Amino acid sequence: MTILQRGTIWYLKRRVHPRFARIEVRPSVWISLKTDSRPEADRRAITVWNEAVAGWEAALAVAAGNTEAKYAGAKEVARTHGFRFMPVEQVAALPINDLLARIEATITPQGTMNPVLAAGILGTAQRPRINLSAALEVYWHLSQDKTTGKSPDQVRRWRTPRIKAFKNLIGVIGDLDLDQITADDMLEFRDWWWRKIGGEDLTPNSANKDFTHISSTLRLVVKMKRLGLILPLDGLSFAEGEKGTRAPFAEDWIKDRILAPGALGSLNTEARCIVLGMINTGYRPSEAQGLRAIDIRLDVNIPHISIEPEGRTLKTSASRRVIPLVGVSLEAFRACPDGFPRYAGKAGLSATVNKFLRENAMMPTTGHTLYGLRHSFEDRLLDRDVDERIRRDLMGHALNRERYGKGASLAKLAEVLQSVAL
Repeated sequence: MTILQRGTIWYLKRRVHPRFARIEVRPSVWISLKTDSRPEADRRAITVWNEAVAGWEAALAVAAGNTEAKYAGAKEVARTHGFRFMPVEQVAALPINDLLARIEATITPQGTMNPVLAAGILGTAQRPRINLSAALEVYWHLSQDKTTGKSPDQVRRWRTPRIKAFKNLIGVIGDLDLDQITADDMLEFRDWWWRKIGGEDLTPNSANKDFTHISSTLRLVVKMKRLGLILPLDGLSFAEGEKGTRAPFAEDWIKDRILAPGALGSLNTEARCIVLGMINTGYRPSEAQGLRAIDIRLDVNIPHISIEPEGRTLKTSASRRVIPLVGVSLEAFRACPDGFPRYAGKAGLSATVNKFLRENAMMPTTGHTLYGLRHSFEDRLLDRDVDERIRRDLMGHALNRERYGKGASLAKLAEVLQSVAL
């Protein structure tokens, strides 16, 4: 590496490695260090050389890579030559002096245009084409932060609705490249959903979930891949009207049907214990599935469970809580003191329980599901005039005001639950 002065400015002179010969035709190059200070020139030399090498490496990618690699390389070529990358149509619209500066930067000593430099500086690089199915695969890589801390089953449940949404979209408009999607395509998809809603007695929310997942996925891919596309994704959702709520089980129904002697006898032990545990705790089924032996504390003055974000994520920060065990729920956990390994991080619990309850006439209506036991628990708290702060703490709901103090003691929570226990 040689540092020489031309006039008052110091330059770096260095031979170019033969592997860059197809990119840089000069056997050696002079690169301005843009300083008249020799100590400053010495400090800049390595950085300036590394930037030059990075530019040549990017140019090699343009010359030899696939479309995506070439596009990324073209952007790097533009950057290392002091230009912001722009698609060729934007370059063509630049003021004449800016345009000429870019053109001049692509001209070789022999007076010809270097196509590799033109790809980056003049923006002639072909934009990578990503179709819908490929966009979803790209999204999984771009959104890894969204699955950090989730259990395998939580990841599966997070991915499934997106997979379904893209399957529906591709089934209607085809596996189009993103830059080929038109407003008419998306309106056709919306029309397909409208017919499906009417024909299958679905709610608009079913369609709106698809629209939401498709929009968030494609917007992230377009942004992070710098595709520069404006996709027709707005204004697709349907008015949802009044949202339905999960139907709670009446207290007498729970006592007479679900807690009748032997009623749950043929349900597998872990599923049975989860159901019985839910009656007096109101936990979410997924929260029960994630309980570990260390979270189930039976040999203490006040038996309780602790719902923690270990090996999974919780629905909200307020979901982290301690719930005393009373009544049939305490007896259930004594039968399953180590938790529920059969269902930990896995799918199938709700389907198994709901099927069992329906087949054994334990569902009051077709609108009832296992989750209704959680709503029944909250109804019993309301009927006993339990303080709102305590209700929210037990249910794992956020408080609609600043949260002061630690909340009710474990003993107070146990007293409250004894008053509603079945």
